[in-house]
Amino acid sequence: MALDVDRAEVPHTLDEPAPKTLGVLDQGAFWGNLGVSLLGFSGALAVLAPAGVPQLSFAAAVTACVVGTVIGSIMVGLAAVPGARTGAPAMMLLRGLFGTKLSYLPTVLNILQLVGWGTFELLVIAQGAEALFGGGPHWLYVLVAGVLTTVLTLRPLGALRLLRRYVSIAVAIAMVYFFVQLLRQPLPDMNTGSWQGFWPGADAALAVAVSWIPVASDYSRHSKSVTGAFGAATVGYSITQIACYLLGLLGLALVAGDADRVFDPMLAVPLGVIFFGVLVLREVDQSFANTYSTAVSIQNLRPSADRRVLCVIIGALITLLALTLDIAQFSNFLLLIGSVFVPMFGVLAVDYFLHGRRRSYDLSAQAPSRWGMLLAWFLGFAAFQVINPGELGWWSRLWTGLRDAIGFTVPAWMSAALTSFVVAALAAAIIGAFRRRGAES
Repeated sequence: MALDVDRAEVPHTLDEPAPKTLGVLDQGAFWGNLGVSLLGFSGALAVLAPAGVPQLSFAAAVTACVVGTVIGSIMVGLAAVPGARTGAPAMMLLRGLFGTKLSYLPTVLNILQLVGWGTFELLVIAQGAEALFGGGPHWLYVLVAGVLTTVLTLRPLGALRLLRRYVSIAVAIAMVYFFVQLLRQPLPDMNTGSWQGFWPGADAALAVAVSWIPVASDYSRHSKSVTGAFGAATVGYSITQIACYLLGLLGLALVAGDADRVFDPMLAVPLGVIFFGVLVLREVDQSFANTYSTAVSIQNLRPSADRRVLCVIIGALITLLALTLDIAQFSNFLLLIGSVFVPMFGVLAVDYFLHGRRRSYDLSAQAPSRWGMLLAWFLGFAAFQVINPGELGWWSRLWTGLRDAIGFTVPAWMSAALTSFVVAALAAAIIGAFRRRGAES
């Protein structure tokens, strides 16, 4: 019996084949839970009032949430397809795209961002617990969240099935309850605002969704079918992120747009503390995903490393970081690292789906370097930075200066994420066409 259970779990190393045990409901529940986040409630402000443009009307913000989330979720769904077909995790798939040695660059960047976001999630859980209990020992909340996160990563497929059976139902009930209660409150005038910042608002929602692109195949590799992997990620994630943002917009409307008080309307309704507690506990699946995917990413560098040992080490690391650091000062750095993966997916989408190389992807340790695809990725990344260089000191000034030097003014409607995706995809298509032409001549 124990042997059967082990066969239903993730193997300890990448040298062993991945079991195909996850159905549509398992994956849909997982992605649906990732779409709900405490960060999403306050993050709705980035959609409602994007930097540098007038505040959106409620209708414009809702539409931006829907459009940005759906586009981003489709990207995540497509990113899950190669993993379902090959049984390989996300960073290992990049061996076929860039070559084994060149795949180490995005792998290291992914490890850095996942450790950062894992740390951030533990702090978010602690802040949610403080709001829930009216204060308390911050360090204890972080420690409990870190231990629970680490325990879940030791049997990840079991954790996904646990989410489907229990947590998803509780989260759905909590979300519906809060919608009903908040809609009964006296809402302010929702017609003020404009549509001018629609695309920057949609870009904010899209950016959150596509942050899961570099880990999608870590879970879809265990899917029973390709269509199930795509559908679960696309539909499961889009429905819940839209619901999360809409609830956040309602909460912001009730606290005059003060993101620091967005939880207050939920805690104030009858039984609000109980249902908010469900959402705080559910946040652990975010830290679980970041921690587990960090271990799987490291395995691209060392395929024989035991993921259980890696998960324990990473869980201890993010817990220590959450206890000692103010992660707010690193948020712009994390967003910078995250921005590299949208154009990378543009390159992967063209090379894997349009060029038809999915039949010949070399995922071995000897996969040759493909510098052309790396160039296409960099061009897309550069396009992103020119449009939205963020607020990271000298780095932002570098790209702002380049933008001024070429005389480019960013239109209010332009999406940094979508533009970088298109630029990288076109560059990959052109480079791939020249490569094929050279091979034929």
